Amino acid sequence: MELISTDPCTGAEVWRGPMASAAAIDTAVSRARIAQPDWESGPLDDRIAIARAFAATVKADSARLAQCIAREVGKPLWEAETEVASVIAKVEISIAAQAERAGFRSTGKGTVTEELRHRAHGVLAVLGPYNFPAHLPNGHIVPALLAGNAVLFKPSELAPATAEIMARYWTTAGLPAGILQIVQGAGETGRTLASHEGIDGLLFTGSAPTGRALARQFVETPSRILALEMGGNNPLVLWDIADAELPAAAALTIQSAFLSAGQRCTCARRLIVEESLSARILPPIVDLARDIIVGAPFDEPQPFMGPVVDLRAAARVEAQYAALAISGGKPLIPLRRLDPDRPYLSPAIIDMTDAEEHGDDEIFGPVLQLYRVADFGAAIARANTTGYGLSASLIGGDEALFDRFSTTIRAGIINWNRPTNGASSGLPFGGIGESGNLRPSAYYAADYCAYPVATLRQSAIEGTLSTGLRSRA
Repeated sequence: MELISTDPCTGAEVWRGPMASAAAIDTAVSRARIAQPDWESGPLDDRIAIARAFAATVKADSARLAQCIAREVGKPLWEAETEVASVIAKVEISIAAQAERAGFRSTGKGTVTEELRHRAHGVLAVLGPYNFPAHLPNGHIVPALLAGNAVLFKPSELAPATAEIMARYWTTAGLPAGILQIVQGAGETGRTLASHEGIDGLLFTGSAPTGRALARQFVETPSRILALEMGGNNPLVLWDIADAELPAAAALTIQSAFLSAGQRCTCARRLIVEESLSARILPPIVDLARDIIVGAPFDEPQPFMGPVVDLRAAARVEAQYAALAISGGKPLIPLRRLDPDRPYLSPAIIDMTDAEEHGDDEIFGPVLQLYRVADFGAAIARANTTGYGLSASLIGGDEALFDRFSTTIRAGIINWNRPTNGASSGLPFGGIGESGNLRPSAYYAADYCAYPVATLRQSAIEGTLSTGLRSRA
């Protein structure tokens, strides 16, 4: 069977190629298992040199990669260019993280030396998402390769062309054959790869339902590593904001909710506002949201956001928004389909304060739900009313208020006066509950790409037993 990716803005074909059959997956796994031991046993400096050559290759061809990302998933060109920059930066960050989190340690204590080293798992599968088709899988692949693993990468079926280009960059950089292989396909391909007995683990970025299915699939194989980075129903709390700070707070709200057309797992889904503040803060937020330019990647002036990734995604977001309205939500800005034939959606804000039902679905699109609350305790309670726990942010207040916020919010990323989707590559990235299985990525990806080996070393054979033995006198 063939896999075809299309430009969501035009419907034009971007890439076409075969889906991997079960036999092809068997062959790829066998090739990886043969190649991996030599890759791991070689010097770390050689792996670092190849990773740096990869970064240099990406940098030299960055315009082409950004254009491919923009065409394949509909991102504005400016945003695709920032993704490419993140791909390049990830290499040096991963090298530093590998040395700090998974490097070699040795401590002498008398005649005994205590050593800590890390070993590769072997062959790791990576399942990638479409929202960051280069950056997010790259965040698994680079530390996995540095640790000495071989990688089988199944990209999203919506972004196969981006994956093929990335693989070619690694080949150009000198990566040995069999160490990184692309396995193209849709959901069934991913399930086949994930269940293959020849892999030693799976690194996943995607939705919570798929993550739960993978967790069930792996429950009988605890010897295999499983790292899940899933979604979020992330709260953004606005509190105690002075008039002079209202424009900045509104801008942070728009960035949190509508970057990437709301297709970031860290986007704010729920806006929780102090009741007495709402009359002052909501008008500038609504005005900014109405001014957002929605357009194609190469439009001028550049749009703030493009379409969602395809027509199915647009229909799903529309259905979720309709359910909010049916349950009693009151639109401040209604969700609109801007083109019946293409997946362009307008930013939407809907007041759910008095709604009869409050679901906990992740709406992966440009929909922000508003909740007005009377006191900060109610704000915390509303923020924590979710099974997810990825990202949360407080805009406003003082240090004491943020300390209260940061020690009571259940999330893996907690920001103050920063957007919910502002995350540092120099820190761990991950969440709790439905957002992940406590295997954070970014700087901590080195932790799940290798396992620790503890050694006590002594050059001379020494040993006596003085108790618990029969006397020979």
